[in-house]
Amino acid sequence: MLCAGLLGLTATGTGGPSAADESSAAPQEAVQAYGKLGAADAIPPFSAKELEQRLATRGIEPGSPVFIRIFKAEAELELWMEVGQRFELFATYPICNWSGTLGPKLTEGDKQSPEGLYVVSARQLRQSTRWRRSLDLGFPNTYDRTLRRTGSDLLIHGGCTSEGCFAMTDPVIDEIFWLSDTALEEGQRRIQVHAFPFRMTPEKLAAQAGSEWHGFWSNLKEAYDLFERTRRPPVVSVCGNRYVVGETAKEDDDCAANISATEVWAAQRARAAAARRVRARNAMRAYAAARRARLAARARQQRVVHATGQRKLPR
Repeated sequence: MLCAGLLGLTATGTGGPSAADESSAAPQEAVQAYGKLGAADAIPPFSAKELEQRLATRGIEPGSPVFIRIFKAEAELELWMEVGQRFELFATYPICNWSGTLGPKLTEGDKQSPEGLYVVSARQLRQSTRWRRSLDLGFPNTYDRTLRRTGSDLLIHGGCTSEGCFAMTDPVIDEIFWLSDTALEEGQRRIQVHAFPFRMTPEKLAAQAGSEWHGFWSNLKEAYDLFERTRRPPVVSVCGNRYVVGETAKEDDDCAANISATEVWAAQRARAAAARRVRARNAMRAYAAARRARLAARARQQRVVHATGQRKLPR
């Protein structure tokens, strides 16, 4: 479901008041940091020069690998960047709006912002007229597909409206997009984006013991805990109906790489194109073989004409 909902018609999660309430006075806590509803007009325009200065102040090279974490209940997006052998928190952006409730996205059109461990490749960076810049989470990923979850066009985008995405305002998405695009251009193959229901502390997870999603959230917490311990994005695979995370790739025939729907579709298109090329090549070979056979038959007939003194080839 495309996340570009009309202003005032979106469902809103705990990230803030509904888009329809934007014109009313927002609570003070909702506007303390830019990116929240009610503060969008105060956000300064994006400046690549200013961003590069901030990177230099932190000793971070432009193009350094990026890792993103999303926390729905806190309405925050963290962007981490590699410094040496570890990742350091570069910025925390309040999420302007997300939709649905705590819990994963299940079906197309449920207006639910997803939760899970996602990856973004270069082909998932979008530029369009509706959202001039956005990151496509590639939903459904390998894990979602094993559970037959459906949906499409789940984005981190600008603006302040959402029907299943994470809306960050235009200046904020400009910054996130610039950092992500530069990292991918400099050689990062995929950017991991981990979308959590809340900060996965033992206390917060224990408070949700009665939720139907407690088991799923406990699984997500494994990725959260590993990053907290190592400050390196984990290697993620899918075994059965679980995410499996580790510091190195898991070698198991029952496990699959955790890849985005975008990459699956790209691979399917590539296989289909390869199959078309094979069919075309085989057709050309068959045509060439038939032509050689016709020419050989004609040559044999020509020799018969010369041997028998006939004046023309028999029909």
